[in-house]
Amino acid sequence: MKISNIILRASFYMSVGILLLGVSSPNLFAQDYQDTSDAREIAYKVYNRKAPSNGESDMTMTLINKKGGERVRSLHQFFIDLGEEERQIMFFTAPADVKNTSFMNFSYEEADRDDDQWLYLPALKKVKRISSSSKDNEFMGSDFTYEDMEKRSPERDVQTLLRSENFNGEEVWVIEATPIEEEQYTKRVVWVSKEKSLPLKMDFYDEDGELLKTLTIEKTAQIKGYWIITNQVMRNVQKNHKTVISLDNVQVENGTDESKFTQREMERGL
Repeated sequence: MKISNIILRASFYMSVGILLLGVSSPNLFAQDYQDTSDAREIAYKVYNRKAPSNGESDMTMTLINKKGGERVRSLHQFFIDLGEEERQIMFFTAPADVKNTSFMNFSYEEADRDDDQWLYLPALKKVKRISSSSKDNEFMGSDFTYEDMEKRSPERDVQTLLRSENFNGEEVWVIEATPIEEEQYTKRVVWVSKEKSLPLKMDFYDEDGELLKTLTIEKTAQIKGYWIITNQVMRNVQKNHKTVISLDNVQVENGTDESKFTQREMERGL
């Protein structure tokens, strides 16, 4: 789903990362999409949708523990779609203990090619590459993992259309995606808006088949003809912990170029 750009783009055939970026194109393929009952076809139409070629936004990440205690982090992010490759980079701007930390993700069209990810920690003055074995780790203490930040090809899953229903006033398809190879999640269940072709909710199941996390899209807005996810919540139901992501000052098609997406830029910061 090319909703992927960390927060203008997360994963049902995109990546949570994309939902994180929050981008979606309105009513693309709407007629056939509504006429089909094939889950795989739905997945591909979402994955291959038109999305902004570049953009940026401010982001607020709020971590809320089971007692209601909050930790708030401020970031600025950029993304660009180069056709066969999508890039995203984010810079932490506050508070002081995470300021100047940066994260970068490169996603590729090849279904069998993993995303490349890097994290820059200013205390170490070093850019660290995120290994495949570390992608199930939490991202900066949030309820998102590094894998959640990736764009995901439909080729990695077997899709099943479970049903149609009404969700928060919108008609949706409910689709189950089961990974072909062993991964940290045994399945994902996704609620997809028939009108917007946009995921509204996603459940993640652990290795025992128990519900682990739920991602819910709380708010969307249209900017330059694109649906933008402006508020989303990832809840870890087993830990009773959640992460709220909000976007402000969203700009799309603003001329962001690929020179922004380098390890040197990660080290330089904003």
